[in-house]
Amino acid sequence: MSDQTDGGFEFREADRLEITILVDNYVDSLLIHSTDTVKRPMTPPPNWLLAEHGLSCLLKVSAGSEEHLVMMDFSVSPTCLLNNLRVLRKDPAQIESAILSHGHFDHFGGLIEFLKVGRKGIPLLLHPEAFNRRRLNIPSVGAVETPSLQEEALRNLGADIKKADGPATTASGLVLSSGVVRRTTSFEMGFPSAEALIDGKWVVDPFRDDIGIAVRVRGKGLVIISGCAHSGIINTVRHLQSITGEEKVHAVLGGFHLTGPMFDPIIAPTIEEMKKIGPEFIIPMHCTGWKAIGQFAMEMPQQFVLNTAGTTYVFQ
Repeated sequence: MSDQTDGGFEFREADRLEITILVDNYVDSLLIHSTDTVKRPMTPPPNWLLAEHGLSCLLKVSAGSEEHLVMMDFSVSPTCLLNNLRVLRKDPAQIESAILSHGHFDHFGGLIEFLKVGRKGIPLLLHPEAFNRRRLNIPSVGAVETPSLQEEALRNLGADIKKADGPATTASGLVLSSGVVRRTTSFEMGFPSAEALIDGKWVVDPFRDDIGIAVRVRGKGLVIISGCAHSGIINTVRHLQSITGEEKVHAVLGGFHLTGPMFDPIIAPTIEEMKKIGPEFIIPMHCTGWKAIGQFAMEMPQQFVLNTAGTTYVFQ
């Protein structure tokens, strides 16, 4: 694993990428039609997949005879995460490295229990500010502090914590994390109700720890995964294009954080900019919200895929 401290990093091409969505907000056991790219799970009872307001993805990335398993995010509860790992027959002990997209509880809630059953000494790549204390400050409700990630607890369970402010790679250079995402759009304004305790003061959360990840698939371009895209999904994609020098984007997956009244005004410009980027697959999940998911389906029908927990995407 390396991070960009000297202005450079190694980012290799992959021959094949499989992404299994371990946890998402939505599950549909009757959605079973598969294609070459989209593999729906066949999980007859009593092996039910569970869904919750969280996200977790398992990447199998290959180059030649080389193969790596990388986990991104750990959902909101160990109940859902560990159940779905079992149902999908994924062995936590085989996962060799992990990435945390940002320090929100719906992405790290299952991490402690995962570390208890996973590989000892697993590298965990994250931004240093993922450990910030955080709260939601909603006028009609007031300020409510949310669970925080505890570094000491992770280390006590054997996690090998790798902090990176800039771009960094894992899986022998086949998986890239973005580091701090540059904010360049005029409409992606963050999450005003989210606050962080920084230098002893509660401030609007800058979400410097909000990272996206990318894999460059040979002959296809970038496959980009976001956790919540608090930096903006368009900012995230453009940032990864910029730092990799790869303009072609094959697929964009993950949470786009477009749900709720304060985000309604940016759904349309987000979709318009995504059309310009032109991925062959657009797969909104988790915090994207039903309204935005529906608009992606209507306006990018050839590229849109409805995700469900347990679906595997194959890019090669």
